[in-house]
Amino acid sequence: MNKIKWDEIMVKFYNNYKYILVPFLLWLLIQISKVVVDCIQNKRFSLSRLLGSGGMPSSHSAVMVSITVMLGKYIGFHSPIFALACFMTLVVMQDAIGVRRQVGEQAKYLNEILVDDKITPEQKFQEMVGHTPIQVLSGLIIGIIVGIVA
Repeated sequence: MNKIKWDEIMVKFYNNYKYILVPFLLWLLIQISKVVVDCIQNKRFSLSRLLGSGGMPSSHSAVMVSITVMLGKYIGFHSPIFALACFMTLVVMQDAIGVRRQVGEQAKYLNEILVDDKITPEQKFQEMVGHTPIQVLSGLIIGIIVGIVA
């Protein structure tokens, strides 16, 4: 009777799907950590934080950098797909610091203005949209480490 070799199956599965598995698990861990930190800081549980944007570290940056590093490591730093990944990562990181952060800042001011109109909490604009440079830098560092280890 043939014995199932689970270790071989898991290694083959990982090798076939690492470009999806690693970034997804990284994103999930970062987002769960944001939920935990938010729960401790605000003394209430908010599952919406799991899918929300903003906060420390930038999961967008971490995921994109991890994929880029993995592509360089396994496919080659000279490959066109690595070059594409590099530029897409830079766009995502610049967007997080630039446009999305400005949207969050504008939402803050709009919410202050609208406070006089007695809006409900559900009607408020989301203020945590983009990232500070340190949040993006943290995501970058985490992404590099995960990409190298993966």
